[in-house]
Amino acid sequence: MSSETPRAGDLLVRTGAVVFLVGAVATLATMAPLFLGGDPLPPAAWFVCMLMGVGFLISGAGVLRSVAEQRRQAGGASSASQ
Repeated sequence: MSSETPRAGDLLVRTGAVVFLVGAVATLATMAPLFLGGDPLPPAAWFVCMLMGVGFLISGAGVLRSVAEQRRQAGGASSASQ
């Protein structure tokens, strides 16, 4: 376990990673019947595949939030040292 304190955006990045992985597994499960000669899965399974993109967006928002927080801290530190 890390001794670092969680930063702004860390939870969004982790949540986005989990959502992305769920979408990736759904994509593999949805594409497998097409390559193995089985019947295609119902449209609901195809919609779950879209979670890959949603997870990517959530993680991106977390990264942007972390960057904004670091810039705020750096701006406050530089103005305090002057």
